[in-house]
Amino acid sequence: MSFTDLSIAADAKILPIQEIAERAGIPDEALELYGKYKAKIDVNSLPAAVGLGKVVLVTAISPTPAGEGKSTVTVGLADAFKQLNESVIVALREPSLGPVMGVKGGATGGGFAQVLPMEDINLHFTGDIHAITSANNALAAFIDNHLHQGNSLNIDPRRITWKRTLDINDRALRQVTIGLGGPSGGIPRQDGFDITVASEIMAVLCLATSLEDLKERLASMVIGYTYERIPVMVRDLGVEGALTLLLKEAFKPNLVQTIEGTPAIIHGGPFANIAHGCNSLMATNTARRLADIVVTEAGFGADLGAEKFMHIKSRKGGFHPDAVVIVATVRALKMHGGVEKSLLGGADADAVRRGMVNLAKHVDTIRQFGVEPVVALNRFVADSEEEIAEIMSWCEAADVRVALTNVWEKGGAGGLELAGLVKEELERPKDFSLLYEESDSVEEKLRVIVQKVYGGADIQLTDKAQKQLVELKKFGWDALPICMAKTQYSLSDQPKLLGRPEGFTVTIREIMPKLGAGFLVCLTGDIMTMPGLPKQPAALKMDVGPDGEAIGLF
Repeated sequence: MSFTDLSIAADAKILPIQEIAERAGIPDEALELYGKYKAKIDVNSLPAAVGLGKVVLVTAISPTPAGEGKSTVTVGLADAFKQLNESVIVALREPSLGPVMGVKGGATGGGFAQVLPMEDINLHFTGDIHAITSANNALAAFIDNHLHQGNSLNIDPRRITWKRTLDINDRALRQVTIGLGGPSGGIPRQDGFDITVASEIMAVLCLATSLEDLKERLASMVIGYTYERIPVMVRDLGVEGALTLLLKEAFKPNLVQTIEGTPAIIHGGPFANIAHGCNSLMATNTARRLADIVVTEAGFGADLGAEKFMHIKSRKGGFHPDAVVIVATVRALKMHGGVEKSLLGGADADAVRRGMVNLAKHVDTIRQFGVEPVVALNRFVADSEEEIAEIMSWCEAADVRVALTNVWEKGGAGGLELAGLVKEELERPKDFSLLYEESDSVEEKLRVIVQKVYGGADIQLTDKAQKQLVELKKFGWDALPICMAKTQYSLSDQPKLLGRPEGFTVTIREIMPKLGAGFLVCLTGDIMTMPGLPKQPAALKMDVGPDGEAIGLF
């Protein structure tokens, strides 16, 4: 019998969320129920924290279409800690409907290392992303209404930078014209849509530490410029209170559970290739208040999610990871070694050997932050002993601890060796340090990321980016962390350069200030903030049964 993630999830015994809350030490007065198996946590009603748990960050090698199973390993590692009787909570991002209906899939793990209820979480969950969409588009409506009602702020319609959003991949909305239909239809202008998880409001919600901080960050967002090129912020429109009101419930972290009953907090979902790729600070800090160990993840490879976790989330949150896991697979390493996806079924230890350079770079990157990584070799059925031995041999020679992991098939039991190695790392002293200071110039910060994290040679700014940099310095916005928007498939800005390319130059084509989030988004390559659907989207396989059960959801 063949198992799918959905069939495994459907057969799993799911506990009432009150039982999970009790395991996590969450009192009834702090629990706001969303049905039987989901709840929001009223953080203000939690007991005072006695101490703060240690953070385990799970990252990966550069992803390939073959898949690495990072979320699966994250969940399985938390379940393994639970089997070892450790106090543990797993903290994850919320899935976006874009990849769920597109090609990438959901974000709830897989096999016997999943969070439940899987179908709810991958679809509408508790409505957080819809609330962000509503707040984002309410702001867009307020901007256009301001233009229509006389434009007292003297906003230049050609220089409005705030876009509308939709939580689905829709390339047709990247550039649109609005305000047609005569005087009653508003002011005609060019506009566009981003996917919701690329909205600055998503980043703001994920980096805010309180409702007051959330409102101040919302007020600081730049929405455009006047005819005199003076920036206009949300506080100039006076609508930050209304936006906060729309987000007040979404700001509360969500409590669910793994298949094995480990408490899971899922909250916020910025993409790592176009945003900072981490779950919310509220979720991580809530988990740290409740458990001794918090297992969390950052999107895509260590060059994207982990780098931003360190330089953005850790910096803003005032903590750093106490251990880092790098997930690798034989299949992905073979692709980095030059094997086409259609040929991955055959054993090829030589290709694995060639592809190890990608893992080596990610190990090097994590070590530069002063943390010794542990490699989780996520095993698949088709992996040959020779291929596995190649990876184990390299790790031994490079003095990298590695654990063969099989949590998809065995749940927490398949991650016990990994949990043991991570626990040892948690007990070791750290000499954590960031790779750049916020006060460094934008060019210096960009070069540090490209040279130390990507392994490239240099950066090149387009004419547009250079003009924007002059503007950033003029307004004093240059002393902010960098959030690179880059392809996830390559260490470079060119998706087809797999493995460990060298000597490349990364072109920065645009620099966008995100003052509410507190970082500068630097666009590279052909990265899009509104993806498109593939020719055969995953939605074609989805349906609903006569009793309302989900069909074809992975």
